Amino acid sequence: MTTMATAGVVIGSSSSICIRRPHQSKVFSSELGFVTSQLSGIQISYNLSHVPKPISSPFSPALQPVARRICPFTGKKANRANKVSFSNHKTKKLQFVNLQYKKVWWEAGKRYVKLRLSTKAIKTIEKNGLDAVAKKAGIDLRKE
Repeated sequence: MTTMATAGVVIGSSSSICIRRPHQSKVFSSELGFVTSQLSGIQISYNLSHVPKPISSPFSPALQPVARRICPFTGKKANRANKVSFSNHKTKKLQFVNLQYKKVWWEAGKRYVKLRLSTKAIKTIEKNGLDAVAKKAGIDLRKE
């Protein structure tokens, strides 16, 4: 089973490549896995059984991931709103949550826990206590 491409390359079912130039009648192919051009002398090699190893390790981002602008305790996130100009032209904008980094004393763990909270969550923690709010939100403070 062979297919003919428009550029003069014939690809067969075996692991060899044949290159036919339209103005030449000679075919240069090899079962060893390389093809040599008569005009330029360049050797193009390939081997289907040998897959080259990647030069580097799998992709890892160079930058640290950006923290999401969502409060873990209340679930508050950015609101999509319109910015209205004097001419009443409306453009989309985001109204972000007022998130603050706060060290809160955790009574059960006898230590401070650094959290990124919305100001509403800070008021709720002051009113109800850190353990009650974390339990309601389903957050394990031992991991923080």
